[in-house]
Amino acid sequence: MTTATALNKLVVIGVGLIGGSFALALRKAGLVKHITGLGRSPGNMQRAVELGVIDEIATDAATAMHNADLVFLAMPVGQTAAILEHIAPYLHANTLITDAGSTKRDVVAAARHYLSMQSRHHFVPGHPIAGAEHSGVQAAQTDLYNNKHVILTPFQETDGKAVERIRRLWQACGANVSLMPADEHDRVLAATSHLPHILAFTLMNQLQHSTNQPESLLRFAGSGFRDFTRIASSSPEMWRDICLANREALLEQIEAYQRELNDLKVLLQKQDSDALKQSFSRARNLREDWLKNQD
Repeated sequence: MTTATALNKLVVIGVGLIGGSFALALRKAGLVKHITGLGRSPGNMQRAVELGVIDEIATDAATAMHNADLVFLAMPVGQTAAILEHIAPYLHANTLITDAGSTKRDVVAAARHYLSMQSRHHFVPGHPIAGAEHSGVQAAQTDLYNNKHVILTPFQETDGKAVERIRRLWQACGANVSLMPADEHDRVLAATSHLPHILAFTLMNQLQHSTNQPESLLRFAGSGFRDFTRIASSSPEMWRDICLANREALLEQIEAYQRELNDLKVLLQKQDSDALKQSFSRARNLREDWLKNQD
């Protein structure tokens, strides 16, 4: 791996789990001298300073962008357009920009709308697939990205040198970096991330709506239920934004899942023991093969 170029100043907008972990990883790798944070929660920002995640809190966008080598957008994806519009006038000619949004077509569209052509050359959309159900800077981890996938989705205007610099920085965080078109990214993540979160939220809601005393049911829930619904503890704001941003691809996945669920319903109605076993076996085999490839 080619050594990444050190940053004199990193600006993190949205210093939570994702942004904070990126800052901590680069600090540990010795690749950043000064980290500035910009965020909407004074309490969270002060905590970020106390934890050593950032060195200073910026009071405004102009101050934050001054002499910035890299701006990392780590706030909820629904805020991307507004943030790009806000920081665009203050970006320096060679300032790199990347993001961590779970959707990418909307991010590319916002960049094209609000950024100058010069800034677009230095914008590398990205998505680290390394989240957790807890949020806030207190959840940040130095090793969050070790052996995790990061997908970069450069668009037509993105300069190749900018892509390479961002790739090296993520690799220095321990991540495995892949490149993918934005539309393909959104289709893949709708199936593997966005739909599972929707299902976890929906299962919890279904349980609540099925009884006047959901706690009486939850009292007897085991580890399987806990594992399946873990991601229902994720940020409602973040997942609202993701679902709306990737609405079309997610609707397709919901319809496909409903077809699978209806097929299962028919098998149960028919009491088709063999077909049920075959269906469950296919699912188990696919998962087992996937787990083997993770090793």
